[in-house]
Amino acid sequence: MLSPEKLFHVKEAGSTVKTEVLAGVTTFMTMAYILMVNSRMFAELPGVSYNAIYIATAISACIGTVLIGLLANLPLAQASAMGANAFFVYTVCFGFGLSYANALVLVLLDGLLFILLTVTGLRKKVFEAIPAPVRVAIPAGVGLFIAFIGLKDSGIVVADPSTYVGLASFNLLSGNVAWGDIMPMLVTFAALIAIAVLTCRRVKGAVLWGILGGTALYYILGFTVPGFYSGGGFTDNLNLNPLAAFGDFGRYAFGRVFTEGFDFSAYLADHSGVELAILIATTALAFCLVDMFDTIGTLYGACARGNLLTEEGEVPNMDKAMLADAIATTCGAVCGTSTVSSYVEASTGIAEGGKTGMAAMVTGALFFICMFLSPIAKLVPGCATAAALIYVGIMMMNCARSIDWLQTEDAVPAFLTLAIMPMTYNISYGIAFGVISYTLISVFTGKAKNVKAGTWVIAALFAVMFFVTH
Repeated sequence: MLSPEKLFHVKEAGSTVKTEVLAGVTTFMTMAYILMVNSRMFAELPGVSYNAIYIATAISACIGTVLIGLLANLPLAQASAMGANAFFVYTVCFGFGLSYANALVLVLLDGLLFILLTVTGLRKKVFEAIPAPVRVAIPAGVGLFIAFIGLKDSGIVVADPSTYVGLASFNLLSGNVAWGDIMPMLVTFAALIAIAVLTCRRVKGAVLWGILGGTALYYILGFTVPGFYSGGGFTDNLNLNPLAAFGDFGRYAFGRVFTEGFDFSAYLADHSGVELAILIATTALAFCLVDMFDTIGTLYGACARGNLLTEEGEVPNMDKAMLADAIATTCGAVCGTSTVSSYVEASTGIAEGGKTGMAAMVTGALFFICMFLSPIAKLVPGCATAAALIYVGIMMMNCARSIDWLQTEDAVPAFLTLAIMPMTYNISYGIAFGVISYTLISVFTGKAKNVKAGTWVIAALFAVMFFVTH
């Protein structure tokens, strides 16, 4: 049996087994929230259960994290990507009208395309085909989108017939709102503030602790809400058998991409085959682009913070890390969850001294153990996970400072990219507006020669999407 030293070269990297274990635990603590957030988000879809997605999320995270540790020997971790999961649920399923299984096909295509681009070396060309201001703005747009979902799920932001969106009422004296309606919103706000304070104080796992604290506060305040614990409502859906989730996983998630995913008859009942073909091409492309930019940005960012970059400023074993991501996404589609990507939260483990894939193996092992804790995780209320969505969205806005807002040719595509996503509830529309606007501005300012051939192709695909499918 190979020792950690022979397998991961721990001493050669300037680390120790103890340090790598601590780094792996730290990384897990900072990203474990995805198990609950992803499950609750997918549970909104018809025919999908919380338990099934919980197991799917844990398995795909375990696979992706172990792969990046073994293949690339990096102290990183992977799981269902925030943003891609929202795109899957709210845009592809609720927006475009595809079923859960149909959407999994697009994730599968994304994974296979990602593998092909990585193996052939075309990944770099596709990456460069997206205009720089759009590339920079994509994470910020996704962040706004995620934060908006969190505010909506918490009940703080509500629909308004005159202004489209508005603030929920907190006025108990009006008689139009009950304490049971206000309490969850206050829990979300309290959990968000707790996450921010813990982060400022550099407490490891601030998001997870914020969720757990919000959960405790929710059940404590439940005693002040009439009927909260009475009538059996609290215990009706409570199943403490940890193996029950695996049954749901096999029934509602695993393999549905193959058994039901390729049946698009429900969509074709109201749309043409051409519309379906364009939708599949552009949506799979959007999944792949978001996945690629997220992964590349995370790899560079996390490794830079830990001084793990090579002398040339590159990520060590970059292609192997990207391949691990692509394989994990493909496995995730089979398991029943959205795009799997590298998590920037791994930088916390790197800050603890993690330098090798051994830290990733520890994180992967903890995700495996968590598969048997689904009954406990299911007790976490939506108002607590909403706080995590809002906070993660806030953190993703960091890249917006890199946009040159004084250069119109950059500012307009960047703004459209990040603004259209939350305003239309659609990530692909934001990318489309960004790419198309950049291309048109370049053409009419005499800079058409600066537009790459790949950019023209992507802009044309998105333009056809609008005219044919929307």
